[in-house]
Amino acid sequence: MSSTVKLKYLGEFQGGVGFPEHEQGIRGAEYPFYKVKDLGNSKIYLTETDNYVSKETAKSLGATILESNCIVFAKVGAALLLQRFRFLSSPGCIDNNMMGFTVNKKLEHRFVRYSLSNLPFSEIVNPGAVPSLNEEQIKNLEITWFPLHTQTQIANYLDQKTAELDQLIGAKQRLLKLLDEKKCALIARAVTRGLNPDVPLKESGIPWLGMIPTHWQLKRITTLFKERDERGRPELPLLVVSIHSGVTLREFSNDKIEQQAADFNTYKVALKGDISFNKMRMWQGAVGCVPCDGLVSPDYVVAEPCENISTDYYGMLFKTPMFSDESACRSHGIVWDRLRLYWDEFKDISVPVPSLAEQKSIVVEVNSQQDKLNKLKSITEKTIILLQERRTTLISAAVTGKLGEEVLNAN
Repeated sequence: MSSTVKLKYLGEFQGGVGFPEHEQGIRGAEYPFYKVKDLGNSKIYLTETDNYVSKETAKSLGATILESNCIVFAKVGAALLLQRFRFLSSPGCIDNNMMGFTVNKKLEHRFVRYSLSNLPFSEIVNPGAVPSLNEEQIKNLEITWFPLHTQTQIANYLDQKTAELDQLIGAKQRLLKLLDEKKCALIARAVTRGLNPDVPLKESGIPWLGMIPTHWQLKRITTLFKERDERGRPELPLLVVSIHSGVTLREFSNDKIEQQAADFNTYKVALKGDISFNKMRMWQGAVGCVPCDGLVSPDYVVAEPCENISTDYYGMLFKTPMFSDESACRSHGIVWDRLRLYWDEFKDISVPVPSLAEQKSIVVEVNSQQDKLNKLKSITEKTIILLQERRTTLISAAVTGKLGEEVLNAN
């Protein structure tokens, strides 16, 4: 017969301490000093960090050196809701956004970790802009109690079953990565080589472009587009340019838009079929074809197409990794995250120019192939969600006594 017990009776909780920036980034010292971001780099045991401290530094910071197998987790911020519980693989310290739980050595620490992951943190977090839980709240949470031999049985069972599920999830996640790579390669090849694999090629003379079909032309962007710098259309909806989605409508209410943009007259007009890109993120692929008339940030560039070109084709070309690299080379800035590509540099880039009919054919074929890949991606993502839900349900059933002895003993 199982019962419940408060966590405070099962071990000792230890808080982390502030970690000054000048002490960070040091390797080779005696003890690892973990930050919240390190929780995402491991599955069970924390083994990776960029930060190490000596025993003297830990003492001066007031940091407790937690022992191996201490369970550590986030207690503040969005990471709290992810409920990532990790063991320390060796003695170490944690920052003040984390908490450690050293389980009584007479208990099965693996069972306690599984039980912690089943607790409803999201339901009890303190209200406010930043989710948080304090030590007192966590100490008074209850888990289902079992004799030690049953704890070990449950932990062994879950170790095996979760490893099997994690292997399946990992395989599906690798498939997602391969699908993304295949889509990227598909687009890059189609917009620079065309659809005929046997077409004769010629050297373009442009390092980022390489070989192109012999019947294609090369032209500078300035002959294909002209800069649109139109203002004064406050009635149009706001658009945003992102790395992953291209140009889309901003997804928030009119009230929020009004709070963020006091003067719509400063925003640039972008018409359906234009190309728009974020100056500061063009080198990362923040560019796309405008889907409807709208307004974009004054810090974006809007390119109006000349006649007889497909902006869908050029929207694809401009998002390829090769073009992003070329954009980076032509951007201005002291550091990478402040690089800006201005119109004058953008318009000087030479690009391939198939016939309009071939541009349209490429767009149709690429969209068709992308649809197939996206369907497979959607199915794979749903499978991952089902496997993750299965994993969560399995842990919950095991640590709350809903699995019979025969199930546990069968493994």
